[in-house]
Amino acid sequence: MKHNTYTTAVLILICGFILSQISCSKDDEVDPNAPIVELAALPYTNLSDYNFFAGDLADMNPNEGVLPYDLSSALFSNYSSKSRFIWMPEGKTTNYTEDGVLDFPIGTVIIKTFYYDNDFNDESQGRRILETRLLIRQDTAWQPASYLWNDEQTEAEFSVVGKQVNVEWTHYDGTQRSTLYIIPNKNECKGCHNVDNVMLPIGPKVRNINKTYPYADGTMNQLQKWKDMGYLSDFPGSAPSVAVWNDASTGTLEERVRAYMDINCGHCHNARGPANSTGMYLDYYETDETRLGICKPPIAAGQGAGGLEYAIVPGQPDLSIMPFRMNSVELDVAMPELLRSVVDIEGVELLREWISSLPGDCE
Repeated sequence: MKHNTYTTAVLILICGFILSQISCSKDDEVDPNAPIVELAALPYTNLSDYNFFAGDLADMNPNEGVLPYDLSSALFSNYSSKSRFIWMPEGKTTNYTEDGVLDFPIGTVIIKTFYYDNDFNDESQGRRILETRLLIRQDTAWQPASYLWNDEQTEAEFSVVGKQVNVEWTHYDGTQRSTLYIIPNKNECKGCHNVDNVMLPIGPKVRNINKTYPYADGTMNQLQKWKDMGYLSDFPGSAPSVAVWNDASTGTLEERVRAYMDINCGHCHNARGPANSTGMYLDYYETDETRLGICKPPIAAGQGAGGLEYAIVPGQPDLSIMPFRMNSVELDVAMPELLRSVVDIEGVELLREWISSLPGDCE
């Protein structure tokens, strides 16, 4: 009896050893090109821990399943540039949605990196990467995770506190520019990513990604690429799209200004956003002229109104509150109000041009 007990114990030990070796062998066979996203363990300490990119991290060369994308018109972020990627777990997809942000599956990670080219007219002069923001689709909600890049541009480390960074660049017109770039803390993210007090992405709506992109294997429509990757269900040929706000060849003046207001203002100024109490709705499908600000008096703008009577006065940009607020960086005046330290000169000019073109008056 003792002999049988001893034999059994030995067999258990041998089996345990064999199983452990099999497990180790499987771990050794993990694909080095595959991202590592274990939801329960997130956020990781370093950006490199996710294995989203191959080679030097600063080159942002995507690993398998990490898909680059772009938006037709992007949110103004103090003239910083952005590189965008998305990753979804294998076998997961998102269904086509005509309006609103796509309903991404649990485990999806949206990756957005902010950087400044040293010379906006010459990318060969290099760039400075400041931060990478992740939006992670957890079981119950989206969670943000910000990673701040080191001076050596070799790694980005997780941070919840944000940071202010002095940046300098040569602008499109050849002038030297600088600003204090503000990296938000974790709690500030919901100031913009907010629909019915629930955190959601802003950019990846069908109308914003229905455009071509120069992929490594050739240029093609992003919706088609997402479908081919298994990231998007079938979509109709009549899927909506928006103009590129600063490219006159892509749409009329009104189409371009509406695209600009949608991405820069509409995520707050809509019936379900943080600015819904203003009664001013600037999302793309709004058609009511008063809600768009035309001859609309402010509700509670205070000094932000600059003594002006209406958000938009047709034909009179100098008498309109919207361009006045967009042209300011003063606290309690500037709009958009969060994380902006410089004026989007070109955006203000577009808005003023559109207001000048509007017929009628507010009398």
